Amino acid sequence: MSKKTALIVGSSGLVGKELLDMCLKSDVYEKIITPVRAPLSIQDEKYVELIIDFEMPPWDELFPVDHVYCCLGTTIKKAGSQSEFKKVDFDYCVSFAKKAREVGATKISLVSSVGASPYVNNFYLKTKGEVEEEIKKIDFQVINIFRPSLLLGRRDEGRFLEKIGQNMSSFINLFLTGSLRKYRSIKASKVAYCMANYK
Repeated sequence: MSKKTALIVGSSGLVGKELLDMCLKSDVYEKIITPVRAPLSIQDEKYVELIIDFEMPPWDELFPVDHVYCCLGTTIKKAGSQSEFKKVDFDYCVSFAKKAREVGATKISLVSSVGASPYVNNFYLKTKGEVEEEIKKIDFQVINIFRPSLLLGRRDEGRFLEKIGQNMSSFINLFLTGSLRKYRSIKASKVAYCMANYK
């Protein structure tokens, strides 16, 4: 079986960095390409790091690949406005997906969110839902969408409310049973493992 090339967009995030580590250790891929804004200081013969301007990606250097992993995500507070948030969580994700498919990628795995829907009033969940719908319109052979609830793990940046949620999550999870299980918090490493191993 010939080995594959993967592109991980959002490799410095909570899920992305776990996924990158798993893909580098996997026998499936011979090359992992990661577009980043700042160096990640990773040394691995399979690792190809490209420091880019996400507004003007160097498409020729990023592709072709077989599998696109999109783990991009920010907060409105960090982005500065809803429009800047949507640029990261929607525009960048969709543009990378479309370009990847144009040059031959057959598979995409997207990190979304539990409750995502283009029809809700919550801006965050609405944006995530809109991304899902746009990705579904692209004719990949395989589309995997992962909808985790609160992610557990250590971020490089501080998210105050998320930290509170993480501290309370083990207690809250006890009450989330049956149809509410999907709202349980989950380790970012577990989401990454599912992404790396889901066929």
